[in-house]
Amino acid sequence: MTGDFNYEEAFSRNIGWVTRLEQQTLQHKRIAIAGLGGVGGAHLITLARLGIGAFNIADFDTFDLPNTNRQTGAGISNFGRRKTETLSEMALDVNPELRLTIFNDGVNVENIAEFLDGVDLYVDGLDFFAFSARSLVFRECEKRRIPATTVAPLGMGAALINFIPGRMSFDDYFGWQGRTEHQMALRFLIGLSPAMLQTSYLVDRGTVDLNARRGPSTSMACALCAGLASTEALKILLNRGPVSAAPHGVHFDAYRNKLAATWRPWGHRNPLQRLALAIAERSFGTQ
Repeated sequence: MTGDFNYEEAFSRNIGWVTRLEQQTLQHKRIAIAGLGGVGGAHLITLARLGIGAFNIADFDTFDLPNTNRQTGAGISNFGRRKTETLSEMALDVNPELRLTIFNDGVNVENIAEFLDGVDLYVDGLDFFAFSARSLVFRECEKRRIPATTVAPLGMGAALINFIPGRMSFDDYFGWQGRTEHQMALRFLIGLSPAMLQTSYLVDRGTVDLNARRGPSTSMACALCAGLASTEALKILLNRGPVSAAPHGVHFDAYRNKLAATWRPWGHRNPLQRLALAIAERSFGTQ
């Protein structure tokens, strides 16, 4: 029932960290989120609690047992259900006045224009290995001058990079053009995490298999990602405070209690980045 719901009262505890006028501004913003898995679902619920008023959400998948360790909405009662269905119910339970546009086939060339129509910000929730979909969305965001943010769960930490109109593009930073999927995976990993803070406490390297599209994950990392992404969303949407953008990034690792501000001028062409890539290729193999 929406009769007892009052937006101003529901989000009144945000006031102080945002002004009342800023909260009203957030109520009229629309964010697109592609992927509602480990990070995407957490992004949606955290941003809904911030008071964002409208979302375009996309995912083609359903919940199953291996999602349990990290994905918002994953539980016995939701196994077999669409992630869009479960997460939209959860978001509407936070704010029944939400304006939701749902894309049950994920994002693709047929619906990308509609997916980004009227969007103020794109927040990346796609699976690490969703190379084609991610390239499509970020290129379209650049074309439409829509700011975009991606935060990767790495170990027990999170690595953030923003892509802001007029600054370095996703393609220029990661250099995926003409690469195999294995090469794209390595470039994505090293691009997101030049500091590689997570590698020192990986206890079983056999669980990382880029060719099989498999890697370990934690719920702590996904929660940290949602906090970082939502904070960046607030700053971008309200034009408030400094916002770093590629080739600058941030990596915080809670396990090691370390924060690294990363900077890779020229993106994937940076000599340090090329060296890191060569080391990663020796660690994970080439293909």
